[in-house]
Amino acid sequence: MHHEPKIDVSADIYPEGGLRANLVVVGSFSAIMGGLGLMNSIGIYQAWISTHQLSHLSEGQIGWIFGLYNFLVFFCGIQIGPIFDIKGPKLLMWTGSTLIVLTFVLMGFCQQYWHFLVVIGILGGMGTSFIFIVPVASIGHFFCRRRGAATGLALGGGSVGGVIFPLVLENLAPKIGFAWSTRIIGLITLILLLPGCLLVRANFPPKDPSPPSLKTFLPDLTILKDPVLALTTLGVFFIEWGFFIPLEYIASYSLATGISPRLSYLMIVFLNSGSFPGRWIPGIVADKIGRLNTLILTNILCLISVLAIWLPGGGNIVAVIIFSVVFGFASGSNISLVPVCVGELCPVQNYGRYYTTVYTIVSFGALTGVPIAGEILHRCNGEYWGLIAFAGCAYAAGLSCFILVKILQRRRNKG
Repeated sequence: MHHEPKIDVSADIYPEGGLRANLVVVGSFSAIMGGLGLMNSIGIYQAWISTHQLSHLSEGQIGWIFGLYNFLVFFCGIQIGPIFDIKGPKLLMWTGSTLIVLTFVLMGFCQQYWHFLVVIGILGGMGTSFIFIVPVASIGHFFCRRRGAATGLALGGGSVGGVIFPLVLENLAPKIGFAWSTRIIGLITLILLLPGCLLVRANFPPKDPSPPSLKTFLPDLTILKDPVLALTTLGVFFIEWGFFIPLEYIASYSLATGISPRLSYLMIVFLNSGSFPGRWIPGIVADKIGRLNTLILTNILCLISVLAIWLPGGGNIVAVIIFSVVFGFASGSNISLVPVCVGELCPVQNYGRYYTTVYTIVSFGALTGVPIAGEILHRCNGEYWGLIAFAGCAYAAGLSCFILVKILQRRRNKG
């Protein structure tokens, strides 16, 4: 594969390392471990709630709690991206951290459907969105040539959080109850978020010191006139449809196919264990062979893991563990490489606007994917083959879009 052209490269403005840049990566890693730990362990909460507090509701109804959560993680970038460009990361980091800790504290009081919808769906989704966007954008201020590796390393913190939080909940909830378990996780999250609030900073001065207008917070759909950016956005939309389904349903699938509750909850741990190197290693590879090239390769592996391992697995313990690790590794790049690929398509000073536009559209995929999967599960009378096939089709559609992007880029380079 040929190297992809890098946009906006200037050795003078990107430190590519040094104490300040490395401290931003350290702070981002710690904050993302706490902030995205909830997102990466959301499957264990889905499995717990659907078998305890909300066991009387269908999977489709429960799916809207987590669909709303996923939606707000991306959709809140409408405000966060432009404010980051104007004001920098500090206030945003403290705001997001407060919302996430509050989510864990209040989760212990939740009993009814609307409680979970407000606390996990709205508060949790909004809080996670800050920590999902701000550290990644800050790293983009310090790295260009090594941005894939630096971003992947920082986002690997989310995978570590996705290992820690399920283990804490799985071990403590039977002993001290769900409420106190979530409060202890909230305390762990607070400790992890503080270094991010203190260390994450911007490298460039604010783009515009004037007060933001309404237009600042709206996605700029005119950038989608570029077919490369439009196809990239569509591809990310499809893979987010596919990405959240195993993340949210692997524990429930394991329980439904007769795997023990303890091992079923550990599937989230296996998935995140694979995801940690899957966020870091593809980032290093991407800096050498091209970010889009690497994204295509990892999505091929996602497609294979879903349709060739999970679908025919039939609840076999070994097959489910292998799927969890392989999919975790392959899908890690969904989170770590996409922001870097978007960054290659725009000037760094306008990254917030481009990122906002892309993820505003992608957020609707995140909103609908899990509830659609839950409804498919309901229509299939609790059998998971339809849900798995839907995830596979979503990855196939996303992969097709990325391959078309690659073809268009090659034609442009030749022209």
